[in-house]
This record gives sequence, structure tokens and C-alpha cells, in this order.
Amino acid sequence: MIPAWLLDILAAVMLVVAAVSATRLVAARRWPGGSGATPAYVDIAHLLMAIAMAGMLAASLQTLPDRAWEVIFGLMTAFFTCRVVRDARVSGLRALAGGHCAPHLIHAASMLYMFLALTGPLPGGSGGMASMGAGSASTLEFPALAFVFTLLLVSYNVWDLDQLSGPGVSGHYRRAPARVAPVAVLAGAASGGTARGLAGTEPVIAEAARKTGLVHSGPGLASADGGPADGQDRGILAPWVAVSCRIAMGVTMAFMLVIMI
Repeated sequence: MIPAWLLDILAAVMLVVAAVSATRLVAARRWPGGSGATPAYVDIAHLLMAIAMAGMLAASLQTLPDRAWEVIFGLMTAFFTCRVVRDARVSGLRALAGGHCAPHLIHAASMLYMFLALTGPLPGGSGGMASMGAGSASTLEFPALAFVFTLLLVSYNVWDLDQLSGPGVSGHYRRAPARVAPVAVLAGAASGGTARGLAGTEPVIAEAARKTGLVHSGPGLASADGGPADGQDRGILAPWVAVSCRIAMGVTMAFMLVIMI
């Protein structure tokens, strides 16, 4: 038997994660594909998953019907699958080990699995995710798959914690040196090399790349001057906040899977 107070605490933590994610979205005022250190779709995913898990843990916090959540997490799983495949084409297997979309794919797939595989009627006779918070028996079909998801969640949680403990505290979104396309280098050399020589073309190269949009200041990359991508990665918008939210959700998901296996 799982104490009701423990489920309530976890539900409260999920509400905090949802509030933080919503605050980040409002503060950043950006949408998917924005130039912030943390893409907006990450905060949107955190917001939806946290709300759903809060409803799973406490019946009074239910929001959408189960079918609606199944559609949402089905679309979310497909979205992150496409992102991971795209990253894998560039980085290979490193996209699975260190890409920032891979953990979200596991989270979304775990949520979809729980909604589809959870069994156990409510006292009123209807099934649903709120049976966890209602105190009735809830189990998962295909428990072996639940065990696999649990191992993956724990593994990514350990990796996230290691990233947070490292220098820079930037998690998956630690910045690397700016990537300047060869054509930008040639353009910069052509415009400034005659007057100053190739040794002094760095500012011109950076400016040319910035004007042509060939320096990407997204996740994992720095702006051309090596500083913050857009000045929006401090306070509530700091990358470590998003990583911390993901850790909290990963721990909660793993716990839910374990008690329902």
C-alpha cells in the first residue's frame, strides 16, 4: 500500500514543475524553434507532462480525459522521435546518449505507455489514471516494458544529475564554440582580409556569419561572440532549471512505474 500523503507530495511537486514551466514560457515569450538556450517545446512538454502526472497521482487534480492525454502524448512521442532521428543523422549514437531530445522522447513514451497500459477501476466503476490517487489497485499491462522504461528513466536521471554537478551547470544545453559555416569564413575573409590580413578577420567573420544566419545560437551552441545566445538564460530561464524539472519528472515517472509493475 502506498501512503496517500506520498502521492500528494509527488502531485504537489508536479504542480510546482508545471508552474515553473508555465512561468518560463511567459518570461521567454517565444515559441518552438526560438533562439533561447532552452527551446520552448521543452517547457511545453514539461508543462503538459507535469499536469498529467499530477492528475494521475491525485484524483482531484484530473484535467483532461484519458483519451485526450493519449492523443497528446502520442503526438509528443512522434515529435521527439523525429527530433531524435534528425539529431542522430548529424551526431550518430551520441544523439541518444547526450542529445537533449532523447530524454524527452523516453518521458513522452513512458507517459503514453502508462495511459494506454494502466488498468484498475475507480470505486465508481470507471477506469482511468486517477485510480492511483483514489487508492484502488492499479497495474500495468506488459510489465516488462514498464521495467525497461524505468531503467531508461533512471539512466537519464543519473546523466542529468552528473551534468548539473559539472562545471557551468548547463546540463544538456551546455554551450560549445560557435559553428561558422565555411561560406561565412570565406565571406569574412573576402571583406576584411585585404585590409587587415587573415589574422585579424575574426570580428568580420563573426559579423558576416551573424548577418547571413550561419551561426546558430540554439541549444548546445553559443552566439558568435561566445556569450549567452540571447541573454535569456538567467534566473528562471537558466538551462539548469529546465534540467531540474526534467529530473523531478523522471524520478516521479520511475516511481509510478515501479509501484504499478
